Amino acid sequence: MNYSADNSTVLRNRHETTGYEQYFQTEHLKKDVHARSFRGGVVTLRAQAAKLALGLLSTAILARLLRPQDFGLVAMVTSITAFIGLFKDLGLSNATVQRLHITHEQISFLFWINVALSLAATLFVIALAPVIAWFYHEPRLFHVTLLLSLSFVISGLTVQHQALLRRQMQFKSLAVRDVIAMVCSIASGITLAYLGFGYWSLVAMPVAASVASCILLWSICHWRPGPLQRRVGARGLLAFGGNLTVFNLINYFSRNFDNILVGRVLGAAPLGIYSKAYGLLMMPMTQINFPMAAVLLPGLSHLQKEPVQYARLFINAVRAVSLLGIPIVVFCFFFAHDVVHVLLGRRWLAVAPVFQLLAPAALVGTMSLLPAWLCQSLGRPQRQVHYALISGPIYVLGFFIGIKWGIAGVAASYSLTFSCLFSWFVWYASKDSPVRFSEICIVFVSALLPALIAGVIAWLAHSVLIIQERFPILSLTLGGSIFLLVYLAVAMLIPSNAALIRSCVTSVRQTIGV
Repeated sequence: MNYSADNSTVLRNRHETTGYEQYFQTEHLKKDVHARSFRGGVVTLRAQAAKLALGLLSTAILARLLRPQDFGLVAMVTSITAFIGLFKDLGLSNATVQRLHITHEQISFLFWINVALSLAATLFVIALAPVIAWFYHEPRLFHVTLLLSLSFVISGLTVQHQALLRRQMQFKSLAVRDVIAMVCSIASGITLAYLGFGYWSLVAMPVAASVASCILLWSICHWRPGPLQRRVGARGLLAFGGNLTVFNLINYFSRNFDNILVGRVLGAAPLGIYSKAYGLLMMPMTQINFPMAAVLLPGLSHLQKEPVQYARLFINAVRAVSLLGIPIVVFCFFFAHDVVHVLLGRRWLAVAPVFQLLAPAALVGTMSLLPAWLCQSLGRPQRQVHYALISGPIYVLGFFIGIKWGIAGVAASYSLTFSCLFSWFVWYASKDSPVRFSEICIVFVSALLPALIAGVIAWLAHSVLIIQERFPILSLTLGGSIFLLVYLAVAMLIPSNAALIRSCVTSVRQTIGV
């Protein structure tokens, strides 16, 4: 008797009776996975452009309504609570996306696991609130921590709904959800800041975003969880998520230990400066890499048994991320003073030199999720664990050494260690994969060289102007225009870059009907 075949039939029959077949079947996606991924990338990046504009506007407004100490207070808590929040997912959303075949019972099992983990994280953070206040010698952090803990249990209700939409490559629905949730978050923050609530306006923003996102996701995705059942074949999913969680925990702690150390040793005001500089560092990752990962992981997972098509999609994705992310970092490095002056105001100018020290890490960070795409889509999350176990202690040691020279020393330490260790991680992740490490390096350099040339030319032109201090917006606009024109002109000289740029322009024109 073939038990596995009978068991598979039972699970399939159960699946067919749920009425949610459209969320689990993926065979129809393989017919045009390249086109779907490309269109999804375009839609996602358009949404990110809107979110970037909203983010820059809100940053400019809040930086003028609030003090650096307000940002520093919230950063003290979020550097710890965000680490704990990693437990609410446990890597199970990516496990849902990566698995070729999955059932309603398995997703329901994962849903209730995520809910339980989110509730546990919320209760743990509530219990940790007095410890956080004691650790930083800041009583106000007690109530800040209590309110921030609410976002955990709310977001835990959305993990599997979002994963199912990603699995079905419904990127437009996800993009709309992201923009609306961000608008709700920003509106609540600016309103409270204007009314004089100070740092509480920053605390309210993630809670508002979680509530809006939950309501929207349950409205868009009509799948509903069934009762919790055991022995539904979820062991492999849990193993995948477990490896991913170990990586996320170690990686997050080591990558954010600098915020904890700066806040503990130097205080809220220096942490406010450092966190803003680190925000510029993370901008290419948050605005480009993370959304692209949501698009690429489903497509690459569908092609994991087709190496030629897999490599083609992967390299095209890396080229797109490089052409978008690298010039942002290079431009911000050359024009850091003007960028900070315009976005944050004169009292934040101390952020500029710190960001310039972080620029090498930001440059390499434009490729930050590249090895994760490889490891997760090919079912090799253990390689991410290996990297985290090696890199984590080195990052922490570097921060302890760098803190002797203040936030500048911490920034320089991070740039040095991250650039070296991450380059090795890319090589390790691509080993024995359909993608060659040399191909990735060529793509990176083909975007870096045009950006450096454009940066030097734009900076030379900018340096002869006499309007930098009196008219920073005009100075930044002129410098940015020169940079963009030179960058596109040089990038188009490389055939592979030119082909991708033309394809993107054509797709955008077709989308808007031009």
